Amino acid sequence: MFDALKSLLFEVGKPGTAAPEPDDLQLAEAALMFHVIAADGEVSGEEESSLRKRLAARFSLSETQTSELIAAARAADSEAVDLHRFASVLKRGLDQPARIAIIAELWEMVFADGVVHEVEDTVVWRVAQMLGVETRDRMAAKRKARETREGE
Repeated sequence: MFDALKSLLFEVGKPGTAAPEPDDLQLAEAALMFHVIAADGEVSGEEESSLRKRLAARFSLSETQTSELIAAARAADSEAVDLHRFASVLKRGLDQPARIAIIAELWEMVFADGVVHEVEDTVVWRVAQMLGVETRDRMAAKRKARETREGE
């Protein structure tokens, strides 16, 4: 996992590099998800639990693998200068429906603690732009995440 982190931070996304590996895609998505929940300055227990549950389900990971991915995502997020590196990995490795699904996941993370902070909203907006996700798709995902949270 830490080789994937090193690759993601220093190699992937450079011109002429190969398509991202599945581990790179997982780490990029996990790092964005972690960035969203940490954007307001604190990670609540609800947010961390939601992150853990979503990553385990999305990538069929064991508890240990999920913990390792979260640790690598946290490290990648703290080392990253901006979100472009993560977004470029995902944009190169995923088709449009998968990119829209990632934006939906990010909205689920934003609503995990029941409070939408302006900075979280801005992060999702910026990532959506970098991934080439249109405003209508981003807003539809936001509405769905809000409705899901309100229905719980």
